[in-house]
Amino acid sequence: MNATQIYETVSNLIRQRLPVFVWGPPGIGKSSIVKQIAESEGLAFLDIRLSLLDPTDLKGIPFFDTEHRKGVWAPPSFLPDDEETRGILFLDEINTAPPAVQAAAYQLILDRRVGEYTLPEGWSIVAAGNRENDRGVVYKMPPPLANRFVHLEMEVDFDDWKSWAYRSGIDTSIIAYLHFDTEKLFTFDPESEEKAFATPRSWEYVDRILKAEPTDSLLLDTIAGAVGRDAALGFIAFRKVMDDLPDIEAVLSGETTDVPEDPKVLTALSIGLVNALKQNDTTEHLDNVLRYTTNMPGEFAVMLVRDLQHNGIDAERSATWLEWVEKFAYLLA
Repeated sequence: MNATQIYETVSNLIRQRLPVFVWGPPGIGKSSIVKQIAESEGLAFLDIRLSLLDPTDLKGIPFFDTEHRKGVWAPPSFLPDDEETRGILFLDEINTAPPAVQAAAYQLILDRRVGEYTLPEGWSIVAAGNRENDRGVVYKMPPPLANRFVHLEMEVDFDDWKSWAYRSGIDTSIIAYLHFDTEKLFTFDPESEEKAFATPRSWEYVDRILKAEPTDSLLLDTIAGAVGRDAALGFIAFRKVMDDLPDIEAVLSGETTDVPEDPKVLTALSIGLVNALKQNDTTEHLDNVLRYTTNMPGEFAVMLVRDLQHNGIDAERSATWLEWVEKFAYLLA
């Protein structure tokens, strides 16, 4: 499942209070999606790393109740106890927890209680973890615990990531570079000894690095520290190509019809025009952009229009739309 499908499925399962486990390699946004669901649904979000706990931390510490003369368990203070609240109890990296801690989680996950503690009715349980073949420090999940979850496998999908990147205001050069070389979105290799590798999460770091405006002499090494040297070299080279971009404002105003020939420049230009229309979606600008694309190679014109549609910009309202369709109908069939 891609990120959008995971978001929709987990949201539905949470409403039924079914325990969900999201599997996937590191850095693809598993925990971010669950947090976004909580925010969109108005739910509290409690992130607990079982790998940092002992079994008694979850079950509670036993003590002797002198009034009733019996042993009881003191519930942990970090678990929610207000019956009026609604939220998501997120057990991240659950399979990195030692088996004894995982065993302590059995009852909480299935019966929504452990020791003297009961999870409030308005709370749902979601867990996430890396796969065993990702070579992370993970323990094989015992069948009794695994059987207590609905298991979902999350994968990296470029088109899905690109839609998110547009919405999140990721730098145009990053979106354009990864559209040109989609394999660089995710370069994780469990057999590699490299510390830095490209993932959706580390490309978001690159966006923040660019916004920090490091000096040119430090830019390559800084970006390489986030996504690895190969991806950083390719990205820096791509950014230099973007210097050949036509003036986007001139395209929006209809003052130029000059179309570059370099596929890298065309990719960056298409992404830049979509971002520009997102910022100022006037009918005049839309008309001029569609008219401009009729001079572009068909695959780039279609890519641009599809990206407009994915970002909620209705190209069909343009007076140039029928002219555009007539020109590229052969690509739409």
